[in-house]
Amino acid sequence: MVMSTWIVVAGDPGVRNLVATARELGGQVRAVVIGTRQVADALAASGVDEVIWIEQAAGVPIEAYACAVPELVRATPGVLISGRRPAERVVLGAAAAALHAPVITGASTVSIEDDEVLVTHSAFGGISEQTIAVAGPVALILDGGGLPPAGEPVAVSRQDAAPRTGVAVAERIISTADRVDLGSATRVIGVGRGLRQQADLALIENLAKALKAEIGCTRPLAEGLDWLPRDRYIGISGQHIAPRLYLAVGLSGQLQHLDGVRGAEVVVSVNNDPRAPICEQADYVLVTDLYEFVPALAAELAG
Repeated sequence: MVMSTWIVVAGDPGVRNLVATARELGGQVRAVVIGTRQVADALAASGVDEVIWIEQAAGVPIEAYACAVPELVRATPGVLISGRRPAERVVLGAAAAALHAPVITGASTVSIEDDEVLVTHSAFGGISEQTIAVAGPVALILDGGGLPPAGEPVAVSRQDAAPRTGVAVAERIISTADRVDLGSATRVIGVGRGLRQQADLALIENLAKALKAEIGCTRPLAEGLDWLPRDRYIGISGQHIAPRLYLAVGLSGQLQHLDGVRGAEVVVSVNNDPRAPICEQADYVLVTDLYEFVPALAAELAG
């Protein structure tokens, strides 16, 4: 059976992985875009077949338009997919609720067989995988990825939609942190609570520069200590990455974190505890003090 796939876009055009997944499923690929015309134009050149654009009014959050999406996709619901960003999850959730569609996160593979959508995803905190067969509409939350490569654009159809709630933006604070696309990085250094203080991140930054790598982290560093931005958190509810090299520095490697690096080709652990869980999963293990190893490796690479 050929199903339609809808990509739900909420203000951010970083949907490369979503378009690739939708194309693998076959059938028509449509995008519902809530945001600016620039975002709609980016989706129009991303490889989709149709773009429906809802313009976001000034002072109105994207979430206020969530109720308009179910009406657009109801005729051909099929598979709905979105990224993991907060606004995307709200809009996708509203559509799924209206269509009585289950919402599945953390999918590793998606396919269509006969009249069912087969979704394989991690379960029980990442200790296993299970495949679910869904007959009917299904909503998937996946890693959006970076910007898709630009191709021949399709037409953008504007849809007038008024927000149906009294929600308004009360304050907007622009983050000064640099955004990073860990999903497209070929080398990633992951850091954990082995660092003693935030200032010691400078050691990791020097190594990342020498290694030409991006920096990721465990959940406590991003959500507990706020040492790094949320988009650098790697784990079951964070970023899922597949670099050629993942260098795990000073992190224990709990199951929730390892689920996020399942796709890495080579995992190297730098840890002073040989009994840390990461040591059982890594391809190479260096039992050493990161405060000695990291500066030495950075100097060697730079020299």
